[in-house]
Amino acid sequence: MRVVEAFRAAYGASPEAVWHAPGRVNLIGEHTDYNDGFVLPFAVPWGVTAAITPRADRTIRLLSLQSSGEPVTMASHEESKGWTRYVVGVLAMLGDRVAGADIAIDGDVPQGAGLSSSAALEVSVASALNDLHGLGLTPMELALLSQKAENDFVGMPCGIMDQAASALCQEGHALFLDCRSLGSRNIPLDLASHGLSLLIIDTQVHHEHAGGEYAKRRAECESAARKLGVPALRDVTDLAAALERLQGAERKRTMHVVTENHRVEALIGLLRAGAVTEIGALLNASHLSLRDQYEVSSPELDVAVEAAIRGGARGARMTGGGFGGSAIALVPEDRLDTVQGSVTSAYAERGFQAPRFLPATLAAGAHRVA
Repeated sequence: MRVVEAFRAAYGASPEAVWHAPGRVNLIGEHTDYNDGFVLPFAVPWGVTAAITPRADRTIRLLSLQSSGEPVTMASHEESKGWTRYVVGVLAMLGDRVAGADIAIDGDVPQGAGLSSSAALEVSVASALNDLHGLGLTPMELALLSQKAENDFVGMPCGIMDQAASALCQEGHALFLDCRSLGSRNIPLDLASHGLSLLIIDTQVHHEHAGGEYAKRRAECESAARKLGVPALRDVTDLAAALERLQGAERKRTMHVVTENHRVEALIGLLRAGAVTEIGALLNASHLSLRDQYEVSSPELDVAVEAAIRGGARGARMTGGGFGGSAIALVPEDRLDTVQGSVTSAYAERGFQAPRFLPATLAAGAHRVA
């Protein structure tokens, strides 16, 4: 294993544990997690593998195969910067339960595709430390700790979805998560038996929304909830009345969040009824809402969605935080080449960088590999 070899070369011994945590794709339920709403992500085969040996002192040594390849040594949490903040943030949240560690990281999440490499990094490290120190934390507790590291240490005000998907997902399933109660269940999603595939369309537009537009959207939602006198937009029950009391961006954001929660529940209803082929219309509606009401799409995402549908996809939408990253398309298996050709041609016509296509296999959540 490459990460183990790198660990041995850097630190002169084998790691005591190696854990893998996956990235995720969100089938539906976008920007609802920090509004206490519903989400339906699934884990993907790509992720982050962390090889770790605890240390008795407070020293942290970090090596990433995607960075310089040389170990970074820190005597305190405050010395971290860049990508190391995601790892050191996890150690900081664990506090006195852990000391230092020698860590090597290897990741294969396509960078910038919006598949949540940061959550995979956090959850892989948290899971390994939990295992090595016998802390007894549940997968959801590890997800919450990882989210807190990203919120409080990195400064990215993300919701719980990415970390929960990385920690809790099961192979062949999507994870239905209530982001308020943290109740969850894995829901079977057998597309192949219906002749369907999920195609990830990476726009190759790399997004960075930490502290910027993402935080602005969250603040707008929180302001709208205060004006409506509810704990979160998830609690809006009379949408028409709520919209009459709001204006501008807050009105739009509320429209998206409330209707998106309904779409998640409707999609789960279709899956339970075995109507997998019918979920495409909900994906389309989600994209239009993200484009027009939440205003987090981009020209590249819009073209990908429109061209995929034109090429024969049953439905498509942007996935992730937005402003770039990826779209997903629900495609009959015999139309995959046509859909890819349609999107590629549409990009070429507009002078966009060629997109990248990835098969969306529903993978397992965090697990020990050595």
